[in-house]
Amino acid sequence: MKSSATAQIFPRRANPLTVVVLVATLVAILGLATSVILYVNSGYVTGMGEALQQPVPFSHQHHVAELGIDCRYCHSGVERSAVAGVPPTSTCMSCHSQLWTNAQMLAPVRDSLANNEPLRWNRVHDLADYVYFNHAAHVNNGVGCESCHGRIDRMPLARQTMPLTMGWCLDCHRDPAPNLRPREAVTEMGFDLADVDGHALLETFGIDVDHLTDCSVCHR
Repeated sequence: MKSSATAQIFPRRANPLTVVVLVATLVAILGLATSVILYVNSGYVTGMGEALQQPVPFSHQHHVAELGIDCRYCHSGVERSAVAGVPPTSTCMSCHSQLWTNAQMLAPVRDSLANNEPLRWNRVHDLADYVYFNHAAHVNNGVGCESCHGRIDRMPLARQTMPLTMGWCLDCHRDPAPNLRPREAVTEMGFDLADVDGHALLETFGIDVDHLTDCSVCHR
């Protein structure tokens, strides 16, 4: 005797409905993942493109491009310290005690000197507290200022132009050669890297690429 057919639990019309539900679920998951990735890398999270309010509207474009002031004149610790540093008021007044002496926008600078109170600048490039970044290690090994800070000489107000995310840093640490330049050109804006032999500079600077992605390099 033939066995009776197994009873069908779901009607046949449930088959296409199941496919629709599965596809919709997959699309939703992919859409959510894409949205999270876009959000994490957006300027809202990374701070890219934002010009912060400062006590004085300092123009790098004017000071760097128009006046030709080298980065190290103001950020004097960049070659020997982990921190580039911001200039003391006395550095500003070395020029502004003679130029634009009564300008209203420079009143905070004059007050700072008179009261012996440093100007409180808002940090534009602000890494997380658990990230260790050494300016001297980068500058002395051929990484130009504009590689991280962008064309600061074109900014009336300083703003972040690079994401400064872990992935962005690791991309360079895995293959730093394309971003290297001669040490004497680290502060030069608009430097052409096309004719530079980055791999030769790796040897010149003694950079050990094999260990640049070790966790302890950036997290100490």
